[in-house]
Amino acid sequence: MAIEFKKKPGIVAYLTAGDPDLAATREIALAAIDNGADVIELGVPFSDPLADGPVIQRASERAVARGTRLVDVLALAKELRAARPSAGLVLFSYLNPVVRMGMRTFTERAAEAGADGVLLTDMIVEEAGEYLEAMHANKLAPVFLAAPTSPDARLKAIAEVSQGFVYAISRVGITGTQQKVASDAPELVARLRKFTKLPIAVGFGISTPEHVRAVGEFADAAVIGSALVALIEKTGADGAAAAVGKFIREVRG
Repeated sequence: MAIEFKKKPGIVAYLTAGDPDLAATREIALAAIDNGADVIELGVPFSDPLADGPVIQRASERAVARGTRLVDVLALAKELRAARPSAGLVLFSYLNPVVRMGMRTFTERAAEAGADGVLLTDMIVEEAGEYLEAMHANKLAPVFLAAPTSPDARLKAIAEVSQGFVYAISRVGITGTQQKVASDAPELVARLRKFTKLPIAVGFGISTPEHVRAVGEFADAAVIGSALVALIEKTGADGAAAAVGKFIREVRG
């Protein structure tokens, strides 16, 4: 399935796979989809998630401690694709686990699992030749991060190779909730619009219905990550799916 945002703003829901466990992640993802999430970003837990704040770092630590591996995340992706064929599904990882599996093997298995796209947080566009070749060979959408500090030439390069959507980072720094949408975000989206007709999703710090509505005034979709992961941490396996479903329903409005 192609990634599609049926309403504006669309909702991209990030989940750390394996936190609190893989079965719970499956139920949480289904609840998110059934309550309005357009795309699930299925995070591969990693022991050194440098771009992530303490909430997602703790989730990764818990999932890694439970033994969650990339092969488990691919198996979970396959289950989600079978259960909700029309939902967008993006694998979200650091480069290290992918390199360990092998780029071609990873992309082949991601396609077999039914993923629509892949976002590697530390893959830079200037060094993405082999990655892009493997992604294209397996009809997967490469999603890149665009930062407020990127010059226009780099935003243009990111826009030219991205598919599905472009992920605009609302502010410089690590993931985590914040009081309001960063003032840099609208300018970054406007700069990206000069180079692409793809949907632009804004993430990092989007955590309330007010944030989502604010993003909808200048972008196509909002990425919600740390707020969901914190909710899962608070509620635990038994209550997480219902809590996340309610949260997505509220931010969808």
